[in-house]
Amino acid sequence: MRMSFPFAAITTIAGLFAGTARADAIDDAIERMMQSRQVPGLAVVVVKDGKIVREKGYGVANVELGVPVTPDTVFQVASTGKTFTAALVLLLEKDGKLKLDDPVSRYLDNTPPAWAGITIRHLLTHTSGLGDPYTKIDLRKDYTDEELIALEASMPLLFSPGERFAYSNAGYHLLGFIAKRVGGKFFGDQLEERIFAPLGMKTAGVISESDIVPGRAAGYERIDGRLQNQRWVAPSLNRTADGTIQLSARDLARWSMALDGDTILDARAREASWTPARLNDGSSGPYGLGWYVGTRNGHRVVQHGGAWQGFKASLERYPDDRLTVVVLANSAAARQGKIAELIAAHYVPALAVPRAPAIADLDPAGTARARKAMGELLAGQIPEGLSASERGRYNQRWVTQIAAEFRDFGPLRTVEVLARSSEGNGKQARYRFLFENETVLVALHQDPKGLIERLGISLE
Repeated sequence: MRMSFPFAAITTIAGLFAGTARADAIDDAIERMMQSRQVPGLAVVVVKDGKIVREKGYGVANVELGVPVTPDTVFQVASTGKTFTAALVLLLEKDGKLKLDDPVSRYLDNTPPAWAGITIRHLLTHTSGLGDPYTKIDLRKDYTDEELIALEASMPLLFSPGERFAYSNAGYHLLGFIAKRVGGKFFGDQLEERIFAPLGMKTAGVISESDIVPGRAAGYERIDGRLQNQRWVAPSLNRTADGTIQLSARDLARWSMALDGDTILDARAREASWTPARLNDGSSGPYGLGWYVGTRNGHRVVQHGGAWQGFKASLERYPDDRLTVVVLANSAAARQGKIAELIAAHYVPALAVPRAPAIADLDPAGTARARKAMGELLAGQIPEGLSASERGRYNQRWVTQIAAEFRDFGPLRTVEVLARSSEGNGKQARYRFLFENETVLVALHQDPKGLIERLGISLE
């Protein structure tokens, strides 16, 4: 017999363990967002002024068993794990086993001539020009290190190293292989010895489907409005350094607290981690060494999110406000970043993100271009007119996933223009697409030739 598990039942189970009376507005907001997105479970930990001030589980870690989430529930944290990979590379640099400006060819065999200008720093900052390997990787196949390197070496560079920022999981794959070469053992074992064990992070480790992991959550996807178990991937793809760590929200908070001092990284390494990369033209990218770096309402924020196999993660640090927010969820549909923003504003009201007002549309042709690109995505098609780097990001696998999620948003009601500018390097615009059930923010950047250099999509 086939049975679906209605979300009403999930929230009922959550109520049994957490209580139905919600005096805290943050709890109410989190539960509303979970229900609207069919998110089974979520864990939150907040650190303020060096102390944990909130730690709580919501919903269930396993829908089939009805097991409640706690702050010690183990979640996959996907690309949030890049913060650990980058830290390990910095520790190996401190040991004198590598230098950030060394070419990667010094540590990897049989690299192609096109990689001659790529350094370890380029890999750390996503400025190498490497594309997305998951456009070619077969998720059902086990790869050796050498096979993955060869696959990634076969892909043309999107641009010259250091020319621009383009997020690349391939770069972090290579960092894991380099760490293994110079450190003498698997990168995960080095993380255990140098970070996890010293900090008492007992739930932290590289994903293993075969190991018995107490408190491990199951991951879920929402496909055509229906909750389903995460898709299986080959074990070797859960042992790469681009984001295959699993741990609890409480242990991720321990990692953030350690970064307030010199326990793992010294002041020089932390400053380097949170300094935006300098590009060839002298401008700065949005990423440091393993962290996104920016500001929110004038407040400094360093953060990383992640999504993989039915899990979402967000780690946000506001160093000047001495605030950290950790949000882990076991659903690919979770809005972990939005929840983290709401929680941050609860503790520091100045971090509240105002809703951008609409402006007059003085470029209807530009708006039509944005509508066309979004329409193609809704139809499961790669948008026309993308630059080479954006074609690398918008591969068919990802576009199909986007289209599947957008089907739950309902019909498009209207499009609002939020910002528009023209510069020597092209035109930029931001839009708000209001669907019946969801609001999507779209950023469109066209180069002087009219190619779409950047098509950014996020939920408001």
